[in-house]
Order: sequence, then structure tokens, then C-alpha cells
Amino acid sequence: MTGIALSTPQRRTRTWVRTTVGVLLTAAMLFPVYWMINVSFTRDQDMRKSPPDLFPVHGTLEGYRAVLDQQLPYLGTSLVIGLGTVVLTVALAAPAGYALAKLRPRGGGVLSFLLLVAQMVPGIIMAMGFYAIYLQLGLLQSVPGLIVADSTLAVPFAVLIFTAFMSGIPGELIQAAQMDGARALRTFWSIVLPMSRNAVVTVSLFAFLWSWSDFVFAGTLVNGGAHEPITLGIYHYIGNNNQEWNAIMATAVVASLPAAVILVLAQRYVAAGVTAGAVKD
Repeated sequence: MTGIALSTPQRRTRTWVRTTVGVLLTAAMLFPVYWMINVSFTRDQDMRKSPPDLFPVHGTLEGYRAVLDQQLPYLGTSLVIGLGTVVLTVALAAPAGYALAKLRPRGGGVLSFLLLVAQMVPGIIMAMGFYAIYLQLGLLQSVPGLIVADSTLAVPFAVLIFTAFMSGIPGELIQAAQMDGARALRTFWSIVLPMSRNAVVTVSLFAFLWSWSDFVFAGTLVNGGAHEPITLGIYHYIGNNNQEWNAIMATAVVASLPAAVILVLAQRYVAAGVTAGAVKD
């Protein structure tokens, strides 16, 4: 009994220590985000104060007014590109994942390996390849061209996620659908895809985040065009307004909000989608 009584405070102490360390590490990692928000509300004349204000004591919304005046077209373009990338990625990856998981085609293992290898190819190499192709096809500085390019980043990962998730769907359900006369496409659309909601949300989230934050493809394929995403908007804005740090940071805050909101709303689906197939009954 004495040993048990002594071990309980020790466990509590370790828990508090681990919690404290975790909180400190999290605070250190999130401090740049906080400082970005703080600077976005700071007046120009307070930027070079020493020591700087840890809080925007004399806050201003001038930076956010500049964002609304100058950055909305870039945000709109990024939204279109992100949604287009999500649709194209799901449309390509979901049937491919279903085929690898349930139809067992010849060479499926080789294809899965190639999908892993494809994720290791540096983006700049792919961007140069797309540039040469788009130059011949006349797709440079076009939104559809950038959607296709961004999808190449998401599709290999998406196929692997769908394959892992759909492998866990009971085969009895598919057999029952086939006995009722449903063909492979009908079975996929009516049974497999609705049951793969977590995987769809996970893939959609990552595809959107990759396209939203892409700079390499955007800088190579659409730079200087009429429709540029927010990553190029921030890049141009820094070059043209390198003294207006509140406006620059406000642009970064606004650009981060859609991804942060979507991630918070979809986190439980993402957890289920990413861990699918990791444990077998």
C-alpha cells in the first residue's frame, strides 16, 4: 500500500512536468503566428519601438483595409484554384483507390510503389516539365493549367488514402450489391463512396491546403498573368510595400484564415481518414 501511495504523487508530478513542457513548446511554436497577428494591428510609427509592444496598444485596422482594397482578387483566384484542385483530385483518386483496394488489378502493387515514388519528386522539377508542356499547349498563365499542376501533388497521396480506407470496407456489402445486379461503377458510386466520407474529407482538405499554399507552380506557370493566387499576391505585395509591415502581416493573416477554419472544422474527419487501414480487425 505504501508503494502505491508513493507512486501516485510521482505520476502526478510527471504529468504536470510533461504538460508544462508541452505548453511551453507549443507556445514557442505558435509565437511567430501571434507576432504576425500583433504586427498586423500595429501602427507604422510603432513598428521600430524598442522594446516592441507585446500587444497592439494603439491598434489600427489600416493593414486590413489595404488587404480588402488590394488583395481580394488574389484571394478569389486562390479559392477557385483550391476548389478546382479538390474536385479534380477526388475525381481521379477515388476511383483509382477503389480499383486498387477492391478490384485488385494486375500490377497494383507496382502502381502503389510508383505513387510513393511520385511524392518524392521535387516540385521545381515538375514545374519545369509543366512549363515546357504548357508553353506548347498555350496554357501558361491560366487557372485550369494551375489546377492540373496542383492536382499532381495531391493525387498520389489521395490514391493511397483512398486505397487504405476502402480496403477496410466489408467485402460482404460489395458482394451483396453485385448480387443485386449492380456493376462496379454503380457499386462504387452508391456504396463505397458514401462510406468513404472521412477519406473524401481528408483528401479534399489536403488538396485544398496544398493548392492554397503553392508557390512553386504558381510562380512558374502563372506569374505575370491576369489571375494570380494569394501566394503571388503576398510576394508582389512584399516587394512593392516593404515598409508597410502591418499591411503585409494583415495579408498573411487573411490568407491563413480559410485554411485554419477548414482544418478546425474537418479535424475529426481527418483523424479518421488518415488512420484508416492502420488497424485490422
